[in-house]
Amino acid sequence: MAPALPLMAKNAAPTAEADFRIGRDGAWFYHGSRIDRKPLAKLFASALRRDSGGAYWLVTPVERVRVAVDDAPFVAVEMAVSGRGCERLLRFRTNFDRWTAAGPDRPIRVRVDAESGEPSPYVAVGGGLEALIARPVFYDLVAIAEEDPAGGPLAVWSGGARFALGSAE
Repeated sequence: MAPALPLMAKNAAPTAEADFRIGRDGAWFYHGSRIDRKPLAKLFASALRRDSGGAYWLVTPVERVRVAVDDAPFVAVEMAVSGRGCERLLRFRTNFDRWTAAGPDRPIRVRVDAESGEPSPYVAVGGGLEALIARPVFYDLVAIAEEDPAGGPLAVWSGGARFALGSAE
């Protein structure tokens, strides 16, 4: 995991109580109601931090508020590809229009559900935060993946790093 950003500004008040949640689809909720105003949710997302224990926080100069996250705080909704082979660069756009390039400092990982066998792919976006790669984007990623001649998992290159996606079966 990437190093976490500071939890609180020097003059921030103790943790405030609020009911924020980010759904698996990247939607933000406050007291159970969806925040439909994208600029407002985008503002909240810009203040999101993750501590070394894995907890998510909205951090401002005056307070910090815990945020429940169902899976990952962002969703990668688009992928841009340039180059080929080990020279390839994969860039991902999140649901809040933030672009990140996968590489050694921002890896791609795939978690497989033990019960269903369903893969959940992620890309690091910085500050210990990740974006769940949307299913159509993951299909595009798999389409450019290369088989390992030694029988290893399908993998993609980005930023000079190789990322395993899993078995083709």
